[in-house]
Amino acid sequence: MKHAQPRGLNRRRVEQLLSKTKHHRSIGSRIDVLSRRFLGRPYRSNPLTGSSDTPEVFTASLDGFDCVTYIETVVALARASNVDDFVGWLRKIRYERGRIQWRRRNHYMTRWIRNNIREGIFRPLSIPAVPTLIRKRVLNIVPGLAPHTARIRCVPKRSAPRLERYVQTGDLIFFASTRKHLDVFHAGIIVRDGERVLMRHASRSQGYAMEQELSEFLKANRMAGVIVVRSQPSSRRAAVGG
Repeated sequence: MKHAQPRGLNRRRVEQLLSKTKHHRSIGSRIDVLSRRFLGRPYRSNPLTGSSDTPEVFTASLDGFDCVTYIETVVALARASNVDDFVGWLRKIRYERGRIQWRRRNHYMTRWIRNNIREGIFRPLSIPAVPTLIRKRVLNIVPGLAPHTARIRCVPKRSAPRLERYVQTGDLIFFASTRKHLDVFHAGIIVRDGERVLMRHASRSQGYAMEQELSEFLKANRMAGVIVVRSQPSSRRAAVGG
């Protein structure tokens, strides 16, 4: 099915970005290269258009991000071989079954994770040596969406440093909220630099996409725990349909 081009799409810039990864075979390596290209780009609060009473507008701007659109853009680019592939993967990652409707947008990150695992884009990272716990949340902070209960399996904050030896470049990390009505408050991309474990993320407090030590972020922020998913290999062919 032919889809309209997303708002803000700059085909030349996407082609230039994809050219930087054509010799990188692994998904993790491509995510590393692409996420680095966006460091310093401004943080954009609420960068997507749509609500319960406003039509959804599919957007693919490369000029600024919040934490979710940063990882969506990077992963979609990393899975693409051309501009149309990028558009297809971005649609598939952002919306349930790739259908561009406000109610099908993955508003809560537990749904985002679940739907993208189902699509084979990620798999959960489960380490037997690292304990997990389950947090229950009643999610109701998005106006227009009916409240629903989520069960969040995460590594408690006190055990999160034990994950560092197992994570790899291209993994995504999500930080579970301590609030009763929110599942995840932030997300980023893991990059290994030897023994150092870094996180690249669009930071609201700093106002731009940045890189910092994961341990630094863990120490500076309250959280119930962390969730890590691993990017799955891609044939670099677009998701179609929807």
